[in-house]
Amino acid sequence: MRYEYKYVVRKSDLEQLRSSILPFVTLDKFADVDDKHHYTVRSIYFDTPRFDYYYEKIEGIKNRKKIRLRGYDKEDGNNIVFFEIKRKYDIPIVKYRAPVKFADALDMFRSRNINGQIISNELFPKGNENSIRFFYQVFSKNLRPVVLIVYEREAYQAKFDESVRITFDKNMRSKGYPSINDLFEEEKLSPALAGRFILEVKFNDHFPAWLNPVIANFSLRKQSASKYVIAMDSSRVICHLTKSTVYTKSNFPMF
Repeated sequence: MRYEYKYVVRKSDLEQLRSSILPFVTLDKFADVDDKHHYTVRSIYFDTPRFDYYYEKIEGIKNRKKIRLRGYDKEDGNNIVFFEIKRKYDIPIVKYRAPVKFADALDMFRSRNINGQIISNELFPKGNENSIRFFYQVFSKNLRPVVLIVYEREAYQAKFDESVRITFDKNMRSKGYPSINDLFEEEKLSPALAGRFILEVKFNDHFPAWLNPVIANFSLRKQSASKYVIAMDSSRVICHLTKSTVYTKSNFPMF
């Protein structure tokens, strides 16, 4: 199990906060690819026709999940994307991931055939099993894509405990009711958290002690900062709906 603490930080504090943690961390290998020191994260979130996952978060349900298709950076014919289920059991988090080429992912959604296309290796030995979990949720609950969320992630690992990961998720933007094809969309995205970014601290056992004075110095408060809820609200996806509203396949499309 893994733990995840979140903080909403003013954009104006970014450089000073970065300077405060740099003596204790190294840049994540995925962020250390150019002088920008970040990479782009893209996620299409799915929900039921009654938006059950959204309301579970709003109502504070302890055991809940998120279903999403995740990709990175810019579109490319060989891009690897991930089918993901993120489960939260009160505080601990468990994530199920299955890697696949983007073109194959689109084909799997269209054909409902999930055999033979998942990438299996030592990093993802349960990729095929996790893809079955993912599509069971999608097809059994009639899930549909409801919001595309894009942001730049600046990621670090603690020097003395590589299980501790610290990320700055910046420039968050979103688009309501995307199609699966829109995962690498850059146009028509609206700001979702203007003037602020999300600091996430991920760890397995203990919150890093060296980070406590940094958090205190910036007067940060651990809080709920669900990108899904923030983007849904800022994109005004369901502001006009009630919990009893039901979407059908015709007005809640996959493609």
